[in-house]
Amino acid sequence: MQVTNKLKILSEPFKVLKNGVFARLYLAQTISLLGDAFTWIGLALISYQFGKENSAVILASALTLRVTAFILFSPFAGVLADKIDRKKILYITHFIRMVIVACFPFITEQWHIYVLVFLLNVFNAFFTPTYKAIIPHIVDKGIYRQAVGLSTATYQLLGFLGPALGGVMAIWFGARQIFFIDAATFIVAGILIMTLPGNIMQGPKSSGRQLSTWEDVLKGVRLLFGNKLLRFALSIEFISAIAGAQILVNTVSHVKTGLQLTDSHYGLVMAFFGIGASVAAFLSGSIDKSRSRNVSLITGALFLGLAITGANYLSYYPLLFLWLIAGLGQSLAEIPSETLIAENIKEQEQGKVYGSHFAFSHLWWAIAYPIAGFLGTYYPNSNFLIGGIMTIALLTIGILFFRTKGNSQELK
Repeated sequence: MQVTNKLKILSEPFKVLKNGVFARLYLAQTISLLGDAFTWIGLALISYQFGKENSAVILASALTLRVTAFILFSPFAGVLADKIDRKKILYITHFIRMVIVACFPFITEQWHIYVLVFLLNVFNAFFTPTYKAIIPHIVDKGIYRQAVGLSTATYQLLGFLGPALGGVMAIWFGARQIFFIDAATFIVAGILIMTLPGNIMQGPKSSGRQLSTWEDVLKGVRLLFGNKLLRFALSIEFISAIAGAQILVNTVSHVKTGLQLTDSHYGLVMAFFGIGASVAAFLSGSIDKSRSRNVSLITGALFLGLAITGANYLSYYPLLFLWLIAGLGQSLAEIPSETLIAENIKEQEQGKVYGSHFAFSHLWWAIAYPIAGFLGTYYPNSNFLIGGIMTIALLTIGILFFRTKGNSQELK
């Protein structure tokens, strides 16, 4: 009986694939994410071609431009998702990104990388909030959390499996030619999107006076922060970013310098982090079915804080376990926001709120990365301890000032 129940829980997220429209959208997303992994592997190899000493600076600058594009453009993307044909946004941005990716093999100057990365992520900023805004309209409310969990779990899995496959492709085809494979994935995903029925992907139109684009952007921000449940979820996402940035920025130096281990050891540590995040994302819809998702949010942030606190003082094998727990915490802390938007914001307003959420969630990381870099540079022997104390302290503040137990009404 227990085995049957466990199998039922494990198979629950896959039930959403019985919905043919979501299955095609999910497949398009999966193919696109795999292509994205190829992009960053190819970009790392091209950066190295410009000089070993410059590769880290180039990649760091590219990541900064990526986040900047998300922060600047995703709120406008969310507004467009409420106003125009969402299906067109998806396939047009896909084909434009295909063209941009196909330009990477011809890079000859360092500044070419920066221009192309920024443009690529401008259109990514338009694609992702639109994709998230569509899911509530094509799946039943009863399985919406499973749909988000499956989508996020796939994102996490491809986050560590994709680069491995991308590395194999780079060996077979070459560092620059891998971008043509990436471009082909955009074509396949774009064609899949074009087969989707556009009528059910669009939310209901807003009634009353049509707002200007800026008014719509500001309304998306007000709706996001005006809802108590969403405000608490956003505070937890900030805490998650503070801890997560410590892991992404400082793990490599801790493993290779602090523990005197190799690249393969570092890869395995990060794989455990990805596995934990994937498992939690996969089961998130079954773990916490409450309206507020407070259990998931608080548990996730607590897992992250506790996991990183002792990392400076433990050997390699305990670190694997800690990063598995940290991965679980990362997903538990970040996934609920998407489902809370769908459950607490009117359908005709969801696009602009998803856009605002996408921008602010990346803003949190833009703040967290420099903090992690500072701690890793000036406090290399206690960076995780300090980050863990910060995480737990911020979680305490968030619970005291932002947590709500009652029903929350959206801001009109």
